[in-house]
Amino acid sequence: MFIETNSARLYYEEAGAGSAVVLLHGFTLDTRMWDDQFLALAQCCRVIRYDLRGFGRSSLPAAPYSHVEDLRGLLDQLGIEQATLVALSKGGGVALDFALSYPQRTRRLALIDTILGGHVWSEAGSARDALVWQEAKRGGIPAAKASWLAHPLFAPAMRQPEVAARLTQIIEDYSGWHFVNRNPEQSLQPPALGRLHTLTMPILVIVGEHDLPDFQHIAATIGQRAPDVRTLVVSGAGHMANMEAPAVVNAALLEFLLSG
Repeated sequence: MFIETNSARLYYEEAGAGSAVVLLHGFTLDTRMWDDQFLALAQCCRVIRYDLRGFGRSSLPAAPYSHVEDLRGLLDQLGIEQATLVALSKGGGVALDFALSYPQRTRRLALIDTILGGHVWSEAGSARDALVWQEAKRGGIPAAKASWLAHPLFAPAMRQPEVAARLTQIIEDYSGWHFVNRNPEQSLQPPALGRLHTLTMPILVIVGEHDLPDFQHIAATIGQRAPDVRTLVVSGAGHMANMEAPAVVNAALLEFLLSG
């Protein structure tokens, strides 16, 4: 299904009934990265997963926009006053910014291998990310996608053939728009890093044991600065913890969702 909000057309899917849970995917990904969670969480909750603007079947950016305001528009049109946000990586950054912008509409936060606005990326991490855009300039979108899939970020996932196949397909289907265009996304100011202490809702931080150091540092920072945080390190998993270890992640999410 689609909704129109803030001059965007957003694709979404819905299942289950009860308290609202919204799933937010990572950069270059889409709703399919939640295939192992969507129906599992719908056993207890009303679950919505959607493609962020610029990804999956949602429309591409055409003017300055905010993922936070897109999410607010989605909730408004679906008649949801308050939701738990379950989010990975880029989606986690959106979820944090939403919780800071609309705390009264955020029941809980579950952040998996999340980014964090204001985090200063390591020199090694920044250099490897920049390589993807350098490849885009040299060889276009196909070269950028090849470099992105070869990123150490995905190395643990790529060691599981079924997960690797799913992840590769999602990234192959991605338009590649962000690799060759200037993204007019408007970021939250001041950024989330300096405001974590104001987040009063319960937060679950999940991080793969083998995720990259930047993401390990972000998980630790949230755990230290936000008031009500529990942290789970997923043994053997990397950045795509929900796809690499779905049983462990699902059990943790269900316990978190049902804990009050």
